Parts: sequence; C-alpha cells; structure tokens
Amino acid sequence: MKLQTTIQEIKTVKAYYTPEEYLELEEKSEHKNEYRDGEIIPMTGGTTNHNKLAGNFYICLNLALDDLDYEVYIGDVKLWIPRYQEFTYPDVMVIEGEPIYYSTNTTIVTNPLLIAEVLSKSTKDYDRGDKFLYYRSIPEFKEYILIDQTQYYVMQYAKNNENQWLLTEYETEEAILKLSSINIQLSLKQLYKKVNFLEKIG
Repeated sequence: MKLQTTIQEIKTVKAYYTPEEYLELEEKSEHKNEYRDGEIIPMTGGTTNHNKLAGNFYICLNLALDDLDYEVYIGDVKLWIPRYQEFTYPDVMVIEGEPIYYSTNTTIVTNPLLIAEVLSKSTKDYDRGDKFLYYRSIPEFKEYILIDQTQYYVMQYAKNNENQWLLTEYETEEAILKLSSINIQLSLKQLYKKVNFLEKIG
C-alpha cells in the first residue's frame, strides 16, 4: 500500500503553472502541449489529412507571398495571446512585416494577421468557439480560416473596417477561396489535393 501511495504521489500534477514553467517543460517535452491560463493541455496527434491540408495551405501562401513583406509559419511556431494568457500552436500563421516575439524567444510570435486551423473531431468546437475568441484579442488579427477534413468545406471569418467579423463559406471542389487580408485566391481543389475523405479523423 505504501508503494502504491508513493507512485500516486509521484504522478500528482500541479494544477497551475506559470508561463515560464510551461516554456521550460515544453522545451524538454517529446510532444506538443498548449498553455491556457496556467493549465498545460496535451495536444492530440494530427491525421495525415490534417498534415496535407495544413501543408497545402502553407505552400500556396508561401509561394504567393514569396517576394512580399509577409512571413508564413506552420505548426511548430507558438503564438502567445497575452489577454488570455495562452500559448498555442496554430496550424498556419501569416504575419505582415516583422514578427513581434514574446520576450527574447524567437520561437514564439504575437502578431499574426491571418490564422488557419484544420478542424479535428476533438478540437473543432474549441477552434470555432473559445479559441476564435482568444485570437480576436490580437490587434493585428484580421482573418481566420477553418478547414474541414471530411469534405470540401472552408469557413472564412474576415474582419471589416467596422470591426465586424463576416463569415463566408466555401463548399465545393470548384470554389475559390478569396483571402481578404492578403489578396490571394486559391481553389479548394488545390487546397484539398491528395486528401482522402474516407480517412478516419481524430
């Protein structure tokens, strides 16, 4: 019984971590974790469709913006959201001009213009709800793209000059996604290249 208690004590996890503690742990972690107002949240593994969609979107943006004053990031770059004390890993981010970093850490940015998330079964409600709320607190943020894995379906939220977020939905292979914040167009056929809709999503 004493051995059992000791093991349980060892497995006990802190309820609250500071941002500095999270960053130190994340640097040594084998898997990605998000940080939400003191809590460390393990991220689920991505499917091959998730990877293809994020990669396709990243490649299209990177090629189109190659000679322009934008930076495009995928997957491994963290975003810090100060109002909500959150570190997260957006699937794709676009920054206009130079990135503004969190402290001196060049792996964490704070000023995306556009964010794209590929929806997963386990995270889609969060991506469409609280996470979008958190993203909207970023002054530079003007466009949010949500990409479905199971069908040709993209939701685009674009911020207009009256600070209203307008929704446009794209639902066919022939549809053309017109990004408003960076004046780029790409077809859903191009975005969904090699995606297998029969694949089980996470």
